Amino acid sequence: MKLNSLILFLLLTSSVFSQKKVEWSFQYNSSIKAIEMKADLADGWHLYSQHIANDIGPVPTTFTFDTNSGVKLIGKVDEPKPVQEYDENFEALLDYFEHDVIFSQRVSFKKNTTISGTVTYMACNATQCLPPVDERFTIELTTE
Repeated sequence: MKLNSLILFLLLTSSVFSQKKVEWSFQYNSSIKAIEMKADLADGWHLYSQHIANDIGPVPTTFTFDTNSGVKLIGKVDEPKPVQEYDENFEALLDYFEHDVIFSQRVSFKKNTTISGTVTYMACNATQCLPPVDERFTIELTTE
Protein backbone atom coordinates (compact mmCIF):
# COMPACT_ATOMS: atom_id res chain seq x y z
CA MET A 1 0.00 0.00 0.00
CA LYS A 2 2.84 2.42 0.79
CA LEU A 3 4.42 1.79 -2.61
CA ASN A 4 1.17 2.65 -4.41
CA SER A 5 0.85 5.85 -2.38
CA LEU A 6 4.43 6.80 -3.23
CA ILE A 7 3.88 6.17 -6.95
CA LEU A 8 0.65 8.22 -6.90
CA PHE A 9 2.44 11.08 -5.10
CA LEU A 10 5.30 11.05 -7.64
CA LEU A 11 2.89 11.04 -10.58
CA LEU A 12 0.86 13.93 -9.17
CA THR A 13 4.00 15.91 -8.30
CA SER A 14 5.55 15.43 -11.73
CA SER A 15 2.32 16.45 -13.48
CA VAL A 16 2.18 19.66 -11.43
CA PHE A 17 5.76 20.55 -12.30
CA SER A 18 5.47 19.51 -15.93
CA GLN A 19 2.55 21.85 -16.57
CA LYS A 20 3.66 24.82 -18.60
CA LYS A 21 3.34 28.05 -16.64
CA VAL A 22 4.59 30.32 -19.44
CA GLU A 23 3.54 30.09 -23.10
CA TRP A 24 5.70 32.05 -25.54
CA SER A 25 4.81 33.37 -28.99
CA PHE A 26 7.17 35.14 -31.37
CA GLN A 27 6.46 37.37 -34.37
CA TYR A 28 7.74 40.23 -36.49
CA ASN A 29 5.70 43.44 -36.19
CA SER A 30 6.33 45.35 -39.44
CA SER A 31 4.56 48.51 -38.23
CA ILE A 32 7.21 49.11 -35.56
CA LYS A 33 10.02 47.15 -37.31
CA ALA A 34 10.56 44.96 -34.28
CA ILE A 35 10.35 41.35 -33.28
CA GLU A 36 7.97 40.71 -30.42
CA MET A 37 8.43 37.98 -27.84
CA LYS A 38 5.19 37.54 -25.89
CA ALA A 39 4.88 35.56 -22.67
CA ASP A 40 1.42 34.47 -21.49
CA LEU A 41 1.60 33.42 -17.85
CA ALA A 42 -0.70 31.06 -15.96
CA ASP A 43 -2.76 32.66 -13.19
CA GLY A 44 -0.69 33.31 -10.07
CA TRP A 45 2.65 32.95 -11.86
CA HIS A 46 5.16 35.62 -12.87
CA LEU A 47 8.50 35.94 -14.64
CA TYR A 48 11.24 38.40 -13.95
CA SER A 49 12.43 41.50 -15.72
CA GLN A 50 15.66 41.54 -17.69
CA HIS A 51 16.89 44.07 -15.14
CA ILE A 52 17.19 42.34 -11.80
CA ALA A 53 19.28 44.65 -9.62
CA ASN A 54 20.42 42.08 -7.11
CA ASP A 55 22.85 39.23 -7.73
CA ILE A 56 21.22 36.90 -5.20
CA GLY A 57 17.84 35.91 -6.44
CA PRO A 58 15.81 34.84 -9.40
CA VAL A 59 17.08 34.36 -12.92
CA PRO A 60 16.33 37.44 -15.03
CA THR A 61 14.64 36.96 -18.40
CA THR A 62 17.32 37.13 -21.09
CA PHE A 63 17.28 36.97 -24.88
CA THR A 64 20.22 35.84 -27.00
CA PHE A 65 20.11 36.05 -30.78
CA ASP A 66 22.00 33.83 -33.19
CA THR A 67 24.30 35.62 -35.60
CA ASN A 68 22.70 36.50 -38.94
CA SER A 69 24.67 38.89 -41.16
CA GLY A 70 21.42 39.95 -42.87
CA VAL A 71 19.85 41.25 -39.65
CA LYS A 72 20.97 44.21 -37.57
CA LEU A 73 19.71 44.48 -34.00
CA ILE A 74 18.90 48.10 -33.11
CA GLY A 75 19.38 48.89 -29.43
CA LYS A 76 18.49 46.38 -26.74
CA VAL A 77 15.42 44.29 -25.99
CA ASP A 78 12.72 46.63 -24.68
CA GLU A 79 10.22 45.72 -21.99
CA PRO A 80 7.21 47.49 -20.47
CA LYS A 81 7.25 48.82 -16.93
CA PRO A 82 7.29 45.83 -14.56
CA VAL A 83 5.58 45.35 -11.22
CA GLN A 84 8.10 46.16 -8.48
CA GLU A 85 7.67 44.51 -5.11
CA TYR A 86 9.70 43.33 -2.14
CA ASP A 87 10.00 39.54 -2.22
CA GLU A 88 10.45 37.97 1.22
CA ASN A 89 11.71 34.70 -0.30
CA PHE A 90 14.63 36.45 -2.03
CA GLU A 91 14.82 39.30 0.51
CA ALA A 92 15.04 41.85 -2.29
CA LEU A 93 13.05 44.39 -4.26
CA LEU A 94 12.29 42.65 -7.56
CA ASP A 95 10.80 43.60 -10.93
CA TYR A 96 8.48 41.06 -12.55
CA PHE A 97 5.55 40.59 -14.94
CA GLU A 98 2.18 38.91 -14.40
CA HIS A 99 -0.52 37.73 -16.85
CA ASP A 100 1.26 38.64 -20.10
CA VAL A 101 4.17 40.73 -21.30
CA ILE A 102 5.60 41.66 -24.69
CA PHE A 103 9.35 42.18 -25.05
CA SER A 104 10.45 43.81 -28.31
CA GLN A 105 13.70 44.12 -30.25
CA ARG A 106 14.00 46.55 -33.13
CA VAL A 107 15.63 45.08 -36.22
CA SER A 108 16.77 46.15 -39.64
CA PHE A 109 17.05 43.86 -42.68
CA LYS A 110 16.96 44.26 -46.48
CA LYS A 111 15.57 40.91 -47.67
CA ASN A 112 13.36 38.16 -46.30
CA THR A 113 15.19 36.10 -43.69
CA THR A 114 14.78 34.61 -40.23
CA ILE A 115 16.17 35.42 -36.83
CA SER A 116 16.66 32.72 -34.22
CA GLY A 117 17.63 32.75 -30.61
CA THR A 118 16.91 31.65 -27.09
CA VAL A 119 14.91 33.13 -24.24
CA THR A 120 15.99 32.10 -20.74
CA TYR A 121 13.47 32.67 -17.97
CA MET A 122 12.30 31.49 -14.57
CA ALA A 123 8.65 31.32 -13.50
CA CYS A 124 7.62 31.70 -9.86
CA ASN A 125 4.45 31.97 -7.83
CA ALA A 126 3.98 33.02 -4.19
CA THR A 127 5.40 29.76 -2.82
CA GLN A 128 7.77 28.25 -5.39
CA CYS A 129 10.00 28.84 -8.39
CA LEU A 130 10.44 26.42 -11.24
CA PRO A 131 13.94 25.79 -12.60
CA PRO A 132 15.12 28.19 -15.33
CA VAL A 133 14.10 27.26 -18.87
CA ASP A 134 15.86 27.90 -22.20
CA GLU A 135 13.35 28.13 -25.04
CA ARG A 136 14.47 28.34 -28.67
CA PHE A 137 12.63 30.47 -31.22
CA THR A 138 12.76 31.34 -34.91
CA ILE A 139 10.95 34.34 -36.36
CA GLU A 140 10.27 34.96 -40.05
CA LEU A 141 11.27 38.48 -41.16
CA THR A 142 9.59 39.68 -44.34
CA THR A 143 9.98 42.97 -46.16
CA GLU A 144 6.33 42.89 -47.36
